[in-house]
Amino acid sequence: MSMQRIVLVMLLFFISEGTIFYWLLPDSLVGRVVPMFTLAFVLFSGLYRGRHTALILGMAFGLLQDLSFYGLIIGVHSFSMGLVGYLTGLLMERKRSTLLMAVTMIGLSTLVFQTLNHFIYSVFRLTDQTYEWALSQHILPSLFLQLIFAIIIYVPARRWFEGSVKKKSEKEEE
Repeated sequence: MSMQRIVLVMLLFFISEGTIFYWLLPDSLVGRVVPMFTLAFVLFSGLYRGRHTALILGMAFGLLQDLSFYGLIIGVHSFSMGLVGYLTGLLMERKRSTLLMAVTMIGLSTLVFQTLNHFIYSVFRLTDQTYEWALSQHILPSLFLQLIFAIIIYVPARRWFEGSVKKKSEKEEE
């Protein structure tokens, strides 16, 4: 799949994570679970397309999230999502990614992303909750949702990202 279509799919997930998802979620979990479907796609791009693609997608969609949802400090999600996508791509650059490896990397990267955001907000005193409270109240439930989403979308995302790389390499050979 071409990069334009991947960006279009990411925009659809971005819209759904801010609107439709909360209609499907029970009222008791609305403040606790934060969907991050675009982060999963940024991490998949880091796993299968490379660190530079993940950096650009992470910074772009992170800035879009900063402007749309989290307007307290602009750039926190852009920085965090770009950094986590780049590091994921850097760590998995030369390795063949299996389902277990991909889910593990997405889980660890999501945990690092949310931890980094919490500490940045703590430094600027925009949150007064402790890390332990944040971990138990919204980081772990959101991480669980992120892992379920990553398992569900693993096969199509791998085909989309690896298919576009194979087509480029075949064109370069000709």
